Amino acid sequence: MEKTVEEDKKVEEGIGEIEERLIRVRRVFTVVKGGRTIGFNALMVVGDRNGRVGVALGKAKGLIEAIGKGRRKAERSLIYVFLKNNTISHQVIGKYEASRVFLKPACPGTGIIAGEAVRAVVELAGVKDILTKSLGSNNSLNVANATL
Repeated sequence: MEKTVEEDKKVEEGIGEIEERLIRVRRVFTVVKGGRTIGFNALMVVGDRNGRVGVALGKAKGLIEAIGKGRRKAERSLIYVFLKNNTISHQVIGKYEASRVFLKPACPGTGIIAGEAVRAVVELAGVKDILTKSLGSNNSLNVANATL
């Protein structure tokens, strides 16, 4: 069972203001001797809308703990994206597992043309004009990592 939720929060960090977005929450079950135990996975994207962005998956027994773990892991994995006129500088094909994401710079005023996971990553990176196409697997974790 997979649920998709988008949620923006502003978090203060030492260097600047970091925004976070929850892309996906998933309930997972572990079969143990006494039955099934429930856990949660939360896919988080954080960024400052100025070229820094990170993606991570948080796992925990409780939903709030999974979201917190995902946010902390994403903040530790921030990378810098070079921007040129609110878009990327050249075409890129990102690959991760079975997912491929094609990213193409766009003219000013085009906006962000992307699916949900790709849109969250490029928005929080600070890109305002971009064309994207997801190929292969549409698993949101793989697509988000391929976008990086």
